[in-house]
Parts: sequence; C-alpha cells; structure tokens
Amino acid sequence: MKTALTIAGSDSSGGAGIQADIKTMTCNGVFAMSAITALTAQNTTGVTAIKEVEPEFLKEEIKAVVTDIFPDAVKTGMVSSTPLIKVISDSIKEYGLKNLVVDPVMVATSGAKLISDEAIETLKKELLPLATVITPNIPEAEVLFGRKITNEKEMEEAAKKINEDYGCAVLLKGGHSLNDANDFLYPGNEDDKSAEGIWFYGKKINNPNTHGTGCTLSSAIASNLAKGFSLAESVKNAKDYISGALEAMLDLGKGSGPLAHNWNIK
Repeated sequence: MKTALTIAGSDSSGGAGIQADIKTMTCNGVFAMSAITALTAQNTTGVTAIKEVEPEFLKEEIKAVVTDIFPDAVKTGMVSSTPLIKVISDSIKEYGLKNLVVDPVMVATSGAKLISDEAIETLKKELLPLATVITPNIPEAEVLFGRKITNEKEMEEAAKKINEDYGCAVLLKGGHSLNDANDFLYPGNEDDKSAEGIWFYGKKINNPNTHGTGCTLSSAIASNLAKGFSLAESVKNAKDYISGALEAMLDLGKGSGPLAHNWNIK
C-alpha cells in the first residue's frame, strides 16, 4: 500500500485539518500518517483556541514517521509560525521527501489574514520552492502574485508568475468568488504537453457545507501522487472525489458543515 504524510493542525470537530486529511487519504486508497503542528478547539462555527506544538516536537514527529514508514507523498496545511515552517522545510531536505503538496494557508476566503507577515515570508522563502504543487485560493494567490485577481485571465497570469517566482506547479482555485469552482493548473514543465496550463471545470453543487474543502483537495492530490498518477491526473481525481463528497449533502453542525469524506465507501 502507498503511504502519505500530512503535516497540519488538528480540527477537534473533524471537518478540516489532520482529521480531514486522514479521512481523505484513507478514502483515496493510501495509508495516512500525521505530524501535528497545532491543536485547535474548533467546530463548524469557528475556532476558539489554538495551541501550537514546540518546533523540536514537530521535528521528532516527522522523524518518527519518515525513518520507519517512508511516505510516498506529503501534504502540508496551516503552519502559522516561522520556526515550524523551518522545521518542515529542513526535514523535507534532510529526508529527501517527494511529491510535496503545499496548501499555503495564509488568507481565508473572506480575506482575513491567518498567519503573520513574517511567517508568510518564511513560507515563500523556505517551503514553496520545495513543493511539487501549491494550492492557493484567490486571496492567497493575490499575496503571492502581488495584485488583485478578478477574472480567469488574471488567474492564468498569477499562476504563471507564482511558478516563475517559486519554481513549483500551481493549482489556483477559482472558488465561488470568481466562478463555479473552476481551477487552473500551471505545471510550468516545458517537457509536459500541458505546460501552458489546464483548466479543471467544476460543476455547481448547491451545498453550503464546505468546511475543510481546501484540506480535502490537497490531501486527495497528495494521495493520487503517492499512487503514481501524474499531477494533472491527480488533480482531476481529487476534484472528482471532492464533487462526490459535496454531492452527498452531509449536513452537520450549526455553521458551515463538513464534507462527507466517506461518500465512496460502499
């Protein structure tokens, strides 16, 4: 069985973070492992408390996993401090970890900033250049691009510029701010026939329960990369998986509820 490691925060209500990652990886046919960056007290209505782990402890978590069950792919989620980002990037280089999917959690879809400016700069300098692919939403891509993104042409321009700056493939998520979840993948690989980019058109699913969709998408991509699919195939399979999880119309909690990660278990 192929294996995947998620390095992210815990969501006590199970809809996002480590819990969503493990469910997603399992339902996409790989063995899931985790290194927790932070504990959160949260539910579908919001986050009430966060407790970060010590950098040295995160280092030991990653070491314990990779020196015993080496991951075929790695996904990173929200990492909110410079020391933790450095531990992750140092570990990736030390152990030669491959198929790295970085969900650059910096800005909420609402526009609210989630991590400090210092941590954003560290993320850009230390982690993004190591990534196989990053999966920013529109507000996060605007931080990396340096200006507003208001249409699909600007999405393409932003993805290409981010690729040039950081050397990683970019899956720029359109989301409901611009379109019906149409995402643009820019591989930036001249040997790839899709080097100029591919649009993945999502179908409109009228489901307000979208808590953890970013975590789920990046974990599904990592799972498919672990199984040996190409980047484009991995994105397509991940998008199909998310569509199924949304179409299941799970309705839990008082806020924006979680996806039905287990929709494909018969």
